[in-house]
Amino acid sequence: MTDTPTGYPRARGWFAALGLILILAGAWLAASIQTSGGISVRDIRFAGTNGTTMSALLYVPRAATAATPAPGILAVHGYINSRETQDGFAIEFARRGYVVLALDQTGHGYSGGKAFSNGFGGPDGLAYLRSLPMVDKEQIGLEGHSMGGWTVLAAAAAMPDAYRSIVLEGSSTGAPYAKDGSPAWPRNLALVYSLYDEFSGLMWDSPRAMDLAGSAKLQRVFGSGGAVEPGKLYGSVDAGTARVLYQPATTHPGDHISSAAIGHATDWFARTLKGGTPLPASDQLWYWKEIGTGIGLVGFVLLILGTFDLLLRNTPFRVLQAAAIPAVAERDARWRRGMWLTTLVPVLLFFPVFIAIFLLVPATVVLPQTVTTQVALWALLCAGAGILLRRFGPVPVPTPASPWLAAIGLALATVAVGYLVVFLVDRLFITDLRLWILAVKWPSAWQWNIASIYLVPITIAYLVTLRGVHGLMVQGDSAGRQYRTAMTAMAGAFAGVFALVYAGFFVTGTLITGFDPLSTVIALQFVAILPVIAIIATFAWRRTGSHRAGALIVGLLVTLYVCAGTATQG
Repeated sequence: MTDTPTGYPRARGWFAALGLILILAGAWLAASIQTSGGISVRDIRFAGTNGTTMSALLYVPRAATAATPAPGILAVHGYINSRETQDGFAIEFARRGYVVLALDQTGHGYSGGKAFSNGFGGPDGLAYLRSLPMVDKEQIGLEGHSMGGWTVLAAAAAMPDAYRSIVLEGSSTGAPYAKDGSPAWPRNLALVYSLYDEFSGLMWDSPRAMDLAGSAKLQRVFGSGGAVEPGKLYGSVDAGTARVLYQPATTHPGDHISSAAIGHATDWFARTLKGGTPLPASDQLWYWKEIGTGIGLVGFVLLILGTFDLLLRNTPFRVLQAAAIPAVAERDARWRRGMWLTTLVPVLLFFPVFIAIFLLVPATVVLPQTVTTQVALWALLCAGAGILLRRFGPVPVPTPASPWLAAIGLALATVAVGYLVVFLVDRLFITDLRLWILAVKWPSAWQWNIASIYLVPITIAYLVTLRGVHGLMVQGDSAGRQYRTAMTAMAGAFAGVFALVYAGFFVTGTLITGFDPLSTVIALQFVAILPVIAIIATFAWRRTGSHRAGALIVGLLVTLYVCAGTATQG
């Protein structure tokens, strides 16, 4: 080691050890919960239509064997998610004696093909589930969230006699992507549609989810002849015409972490499938896995920070060490104007960019992931706007720039260590690192290739943006205030606007961004991601005196995060 510059931050290499401990402890807890009671969890691949590689997690209760087959459930996640998103449902189904196939839709997770192809992969998933010797083929249930509902409906349409009942979580029959429902199809339907679901207008022609009972489309499916009464059983289970509506008090993505939503699903299968192990709906353990993977996700951030610090102090990368020099003398009118402009740009550009890409830029081999294209262009336009608006902000003092090659090498090494641990967790514990809709996953081979397409534009965007953010640092500020400045600049207005959007939604039932519910839900991830970006980048800036290394790390992390977690359409 060499002497560090005067005023240099204290060593934080121990963050790496703490992060690794949290990751391993969280992964162990997650694995223990999903295998509780002797359940085995297997990461499987099978061939689907036209040889498409399909991926799934297979949960097999101890008592399910070829000699004593158990009921089976096909469980499918929604759009731009993956099989692990269904963990809460899969764990509770398996605890109740059901064999569960938690499927990656086509073009999602580790499944091949393009998103939306082959009935979203639903018919292939149902056929595979029925082929398993430990599954009772006469007792099959289907469950899907959002587009996962359309996936299992595609399976039900393709194989109408191959299942006994179905649970749609935050999903619908009919347009835009499913066969029209009726009092007789699909068989034995439970609709779990939350009071604050963002997609009720798209799915059920009901502007407010809390008014869903009055939807004419829903009434046609239930054959109710009037408003549908939540909790009331319509039709007959024995005849296959049973219908019931449940409305837990949560949002569309909130279904994944709702004990009520999961409990309604387990209750319905207990009523419509024979052979399971009855447990009260309140008897649930899934949330401990969520806690475990959430702890692991926090550990991942600490591992990145600690690894960066260790490499910077103890390797040839120490050439990058430099005390950070805040660029601004005081918080005057120009500084405040610069802060407001910096924090407002991301939220002002978010919906226009996401809508424009969706409408005008179809997915291709060159730009194969619509959401990643949206994120990349949004980041680039925010960076460009930042350059144009910088003249209205504070005039920063010159700061030293890090050597490019060393900064690139340090960023690559830091992220490589983090993702090596993610890989090992995936292989050893069969889990990713996630909290609700935030997930760090090991990318598939084709997702690594896709990441190479988007890495440069996303990284360039953050190099520009974070240079501007760190240009707002004020001389004499404590470390804590520097982090708060960066987080406010990156996420202050974004978080504030969406807090107001959802406050209004919960009070009135009307989503003011209902013109684009998908982008609204995507934005929830960035409410959390943007502050983390600010923390990582500022941690690196305080140790290198430059925005470069931190921005390069952020570019790598954001690219891999989005590419591994979204859908491939092109």
